[in-house]
Amino acid sequence: MQQKNVFQARGDDKRFQGGKKPASVSQPAPTVGAFEGIVAREQSTRVASDRRHAAGVKREQAKDVKKAGVPSPHAKKGKPAPSQGRGPGKGGKRGGRRDSRFQNVRAHLEPPKKTDVVPPIPADTLRIIPLGGQEEVGRNMTVFEYGNDIVIIDMGLQFPEEDMPGIDYIVPNVSYLKGKEKNIRGVIFTHGHLDHIGAAPILLKQLKYPTIIGRDFTLALLQRKVEDEQKGAGKSLKMIRVKSLQDRIKLGVFEVRFFDVEHSIMDAMGIALVTPSGSIIHLGDWMISHEPINPVESDVSYTHLEALPKPTFLMLESLGALKKGLPPSETEVHTNLQNLIREAPGRVIIGTFASQVRRIAYLIEYAERMGKRVALEGYSMKMNIEVAKELGYLKTKKETLITVNDIHKYPDNQIVVICTGAQGEQNAALSRIVTDNHRFIKLQKNDTIVFSSSVIPGNERTIQRLKDNLYRKCDNVIHSDMMEIHVGGHGTIWEIEEVIRQAKATYVLPVYANHYFIREAGKIAERMGYPSKNVFIMDNGHVLEVPKAENTFPHLIKEKADTSYVFIDGLGVGDIGHVVLRDRQVLAADGMVVVTAVIDSKKKDIIGSVQITSRGFIHVKENFDLVNEVKRKVQKIIKDNTSKDTSLDWELLRNQIREGIGQFLFQKTERRPMILPVVIEV
Repeated sequence: MQQKNVFQARGDDKRFQGGKKPASVSQPAPTVGAFEGIVAREQSTRVASDRRHAAGVKREQAKDVKKAGVPSPHAKKGKPAPSQGRGPGKGGKRGGRRDSRFQNVRAHLEPPKKTDVVPPIPADTLRIIPLGGQEEVGRNMTVFEYGNDIVIIDMGLQFPEEDMPGIDYIVPNVSYLKGKEKNIRGVIFTHGHLDHIGAAPILLKQLKYPTIIGRDFTLALLQRKVEDEQKGAGKSLKMIRVKSLQDRIKLGVFEVRFFDVEHSIMDAMGIALVTPSGSIIHLGDWMISHEPINPVESDVSYTHLEALPKPTFLMLESLGALKKGLPPSETEVHTNLQNLIREAPGRVIIGTFASQVRRIAYLIEYAERMGKRVALEGYSMKMNIEVAKELGYLKTKKETLITVNDIHKYPDNQIVVICTGAQGEQNAALSRIVTDNHRFIKLQKNDTIVFSSSVIPGNERTIQRLKDNLYRKCDNVIHSDMMEIHVGGHGTIWEIEEVIRQAKATYVLPVYANHYFIREAGKIAERMGYPSKNVFIMDNGHVLEVPKAENTFPHLIKEKADTSYVFIDGLGVGDIGHVVLRDRQVLAADGMVVVTAVIDSKKKDIIGSVQITSRGFIHVKENFDLVNEVKRKVQKIIKDNTSKDTSLDWELLRNQIREGIGQFLFQKTERRPMILPVVIEV
């Protein structure tokens, strides 16, 4: 009740009614003085794994392959699927002698499984089916179906996590749409971030290039992505440009309306889908600016959504559902960044997201006014800014932007480098700079490094290592723990309350976040008076049906659409399955041992010596005793499984070596490397 009262009090905040910020919100002290004073004035805090059954890697793989065709136990008749978050660190249960690594891989990587077949859509019924984005950050994609008409919102990618070695990224599984391609009336994109458009080049091709809808900047970025994937494909896209937010588009039975939202990239928009069963309100990613740089942005309101035909379903991005209080002031953030650029004693190197196009544009404008030169580093960042320039969102003098290989031509205090890699990505610009692997930028003591970004969950350790290395090489490292230099693009608890209060939707569907964020967003709605039956916590693949008939209510059906991961590795799309990825996990965790034996086909004797090769398991030269024991074990296995009077079963012999050596090494080391037996007959 206390939180509800607080909300009601905050609901009177006049800045959401076109007025000024309440006097009760403290104003930051003005930032003035020398460079050293800027920071001072802004100051304000291998678990031992259970071991897998000693039956050997191949037997475990065969077991998984067999299970891959078995329906999920959560899809059994009458049992709703449990909610599972897939955030970093989420794994399966551990117990017995099963190796926790493999349990984690199975739970996390979703081995292909046949869920119950989703029945045909009933007449006069709306279906809402999230194919991604409900259990992770990224892979955002939702299908809306009514009769023979389908509309899709967003096609995002998800970046791989630490237990996905070699994977480039993950895209939604569109098997639910197989055979329904002709029913897809359009794919609408809320904005141009990769977690919303990154999978489009692959999925649009799979779905036979349906019509795509978006605003100018979003479509321009998407067209570039499609062109990068397949040269010439971008020109053949069927596009509908949203020229004005007052536009109305008819896609089959769906009437599509648009409305303004604030986010950290140009041309973000919200979408309203009006259907005979009600209206869907989808904000995409959103925020509410606090003291915005552009005063017009403070006029963004969601009260008009209350007038949409009922019932209304508010699909509310929930990544900020645990953040308390007001968001940082944009004015303060940009003032701090401007002061840093102006007063830095040497070069300024700013690490940020390539998707923060608005902020990058502001930084370029600041630097230009101060007579400084700006070098952009990072392919995505360069592409985004080039598109912004082409569309007129960024106007700058020709001499302001320089290439990174020309920075040596100017004094250090006239150089600003804006680069990617603030999350510690291995091959990104900032990581290459700090490890002295960058061709043109070598760090100096008087350089100023600025982290104008938030920490993506799961990247904490990587970013900490990056900061450690930077602190060793530079005297001036600035990050958000020291001063306000970053505003996220996702609404806090207070902002979520405000949107819910303004939209007055019939139902609330938290979306686009890990499961626990979605749960917390649902609790916010319930604290504001929504009954739990009006708050739908959905997993990927859940099917919400909304009948048109009166006195009927939305409900989740027991069947789920297949939303298992589709991995992208190089040019391969979906050819890396859970078995291959699990093998990579084994190799990464315990390495491999190659056992090579040459056998006389007539005498069945070993010719020469058994060869043992280790990669990532032990250093052979320092473990002669163990290696010799392994050789003797191999010799015994071959002797016990061969006879001069019978022909050899080579597959059986290889299996016996694999299992026997696997058990032996497990007993000796409590590690389970992958065993690769090579038996050569001569």
